[in-house]
Amino acid sequence: MRSINRVRFLLLVPTLVGVMALAACGSSSSSHSHSSMTGISGMTGMTGTDDGGEPMYMGDGLAASAQGYTFAPTGDSVAAAGFAFRILGPDGKPVTAFEPEQTKLMHFYLVRSDLSGFQHVHPTMAADGTWTAPTRAAGPGAYRVYAQFIAKGADGKAVPLVLSEQVTSAGSAPDQPLPAVSSTATVDGYTLTVDSMQLMAGMEMPLKVSIAKDGKPVTDLEPYLATYAHLSGFHAGDLAMAHLHPQGGIATTPTGGPDLTFDATLPKAGQWRMYLQFQTAGVLHTAAVTLDVR
Repeated sequence: MRSINRVRFLLLVPTLVGVMALAACGSSSSSHSHSSMTGISGMTGMTGTDDGGEPMYMGDGLAASAQGYTFAPTGDSVAAAGFAFRILGPDGKPVTAFEPEQTKLMHFYLVRSDLSGFQHVHPTMAADGTWTAPTRAAGPGAYRVYAQFIAKGADGKAVPLVLSEQVTSAGSAPDQPLPAVSSTATVDGYTLTVDSMQLMAGMEMPLKVSIAKDGKPVTDLEPYLATYAHLSGFHAGDLAMAHLHPQGGIATTPTGGPDLTFDATLPKAGQWRMYLQFQTAGVLHTAAVTLDVR
């Protein structure tokens, strides 16, 4: 990763009438990108769309089946590169009809049980409905894999889901301790400064990210999958998932920054490991920070 020096997270407290919801980010094929549940909590069922027309989800991303759809890996090991799976529909057959979400038909995540080893990739589908995710070989340990997609239902309606399964990589390796909750974190030359205000579980709260380099605001954020940033979070212990995109979509100008605001609803209290991905000069950067949610 190339150096970017500072990323500031300002977690803003909502008004007293803040919305209570288990919905928040998500994505769509349009350039308008509010956070709907695939961007906020894990998601296993669509509840409609948000005010920007994006799909909304409920749940925490920990179910393998929902609304008649099932995440069906062809194996349970991530020791080798690549991971194959199918999405089975209500009829038990592989689904082959999907709608784009953030320019991709399928988003795939791999994370170790200790919240390390994060991978976010985009699988390709064969004619028989088998998807292959271009994951890197994972070291020994327990992992969870997530498939995020929008299926086309038999009635023509979109069905956005995030489904997951537990997988392993053979061998023995100690878990890495979760980095402590801190107002700052440095990864690959990036420094993240986190506002000390407290997040509340189950409450929609604006989460503002201000990006700076060498002490100066960054204004050259490039579109990455139809938005200026992706924020993926995983809950310590059960690996409940949250995936957020900033409000407002891509502006009319070719670049963005320095400020990005997410409508975040983290469904569970506890510690969350958050991975921020954004792109500058053609390089994708991934930084991580641990947050505490009450």
